[in-house]
This record gives sequence, C-alpha cells and structure tokens, in this order.
Amino acid sequence: MNAPQRLPTFFLSHGGGPWPWMDGPMRQGYRLLEASLTGLPASLPARPKAVLMISAHWEEAAFTLQSSAAPGMVYDYGGFPPHTYRIVYPAPGAPELAARVAGLIKAGGLPAALDGQRGYDHGAFCTAYPMYPQADVPMVQLSLRRGLDPAEHLALGRLLAPLRDEGVLIIGSGFSFHNLRLLNEAGRAPSAAFDAWLQQALPDPAGRAERLMAWAQAPAARIAHPREEHLLPLMVAAGAAEGEAGHCNYLETEFFGAITTSSFRFG
Repeated sequence: MNAPQRLPTFFLSHGGGPWPWMDGPMRQGYRLLEASLTGLPASLPARPKAVLMISAHWEEAAFTLQSSAAPGMVYDYGGFPPHTYRIVYPAPGAPELAARVAGLIKAGGLPAALDGQRGYDHGAFCTAYPMYPQADVPMVQLSLRRGLDPAEHLALGRLLAPLRDEGVLIIGSGFSFHNLRLLNEAGRAPSAAFDAWLQQALPDPAGRAERLMAWAQAPAARIAHPREEHLLPLMVAAGAAEGEAGHCNYLETEFFGAITTSSFRFG
C-alpha cells in the first residue's frame, strides 16, 4: 500500500458564532468564506485520515488535546437563536491521534496534556462543518498555550510536521482580523493594512518565522489583534510547513461591508 501523500497545512479565518447554521443576511455575508471552506477538501492531494484543529477558542497551561472518542459541544457564543445552542457536529474523536500528538510535543520539550471532557468549540465545528458536513472525518482539537508566545507556537508547529505524512490535516482556526469593536467602516483601513502585511509576510518561507515572531510591529497589528489568540493558530500552521511556500486561499475586502480578511495554505 502506498504511503499517504503529504498534506498541506492551513490557517483559516473561521467567522463568528454559529454562522453555518444561520439563514438570511448573516449567512449571505459569509458566502465567500463558505465557498473557500467547502472547496478546500477537493484541493487536497488525498482525503485526510483525521483533522488536527488548533482553535483560537481554547487556551491551557500546557498544549492540551481532546482525547474523547466522541467529543461533545461547547457553545462559546452568545445572543444567537435558540436552535444554535442545539447544534451537534458528531465527528468522531481520535484518542490514538491525541496520544500520538501529545508524545510528539513532549518529545520536543514542550508541555502537553490530554482532556477527555473537552468538546468542540465553534472555532472547530464552524470551520469543519462546511468542509465535511457529514462529520465523517475524525477530529482532534489542540489548545493554544497560555502566554500566547509566537515562538513557542511556531515550535509546536515544527513538532507536528510529521503528522502531515501520516494523513493528518493540520488546521489553525482563527481570524486574520479580530477586533470585534471595529467590524464596521472604522475597521476598513486597519484590516487592509494588516492583511497587506500578511500577504507579503507569508508566501516566502525564507525568514517567515522571524517575520511572524515580530508580527506586533506590522502595520495596524494591535488594532487588528488587540489580543492575539486569533492569530496564534497561524504560527502553528506555518511552523508545521517551515521551508514551504504559503498561498492565500481566501481573500475578501468587504467582509461585514468593510473588513479585509484572508486564509492561507502552506505547502
């Protein structure tokens, strides 16, 4: 039997709340992001055996992995219709993969832990559902580490790289612009400025890690990310594809009518 083909890694902007289960103007506002997610599986060289999802919505003292065979749900949003608090995305977990990843992280000198109770948060299930609506690809969530050190999350990505040759699709789920107070005309200029920096910083792997570690010096960086938890999944995805080119696979300049936002593929 042939070995699995090496899979790329992704940093995906995941949108807000339970948008894939909404109708009307909000859902229409996500049409370009949704198209990028629904088309992603066909762009892969092979169907993944599992997804390793690094969500911006989970932080722990150690890099922590879901280890349940059947993760539940975490409705980590507010103010949405009642039916969005009954969503179930029943993708199976993958306890053996969780243990494998924890071993890779510990072998690389970083702390790792398992959590058998953690469910899928919206950074995971709202990203995975448009890609795999049948929920038939096993998924394991991996937390960020408190402190949000870019170098540490790049190092985490490097440790995860062997999984790409084992049929595991590594996805960093965050948002290229995450200032919820400026999802309006006031965010137009800063989102465009920061995204222009991403478009310049990410394609060429030479020096990319150094550029990412200095992300806070980018134009409008702290306006785009007052707190960087939605950017740190990018570090993991880039670290897992060190030395390989990056490509923008989703770009929108009128998200919420004004915001520039993007997603990237590495490898």
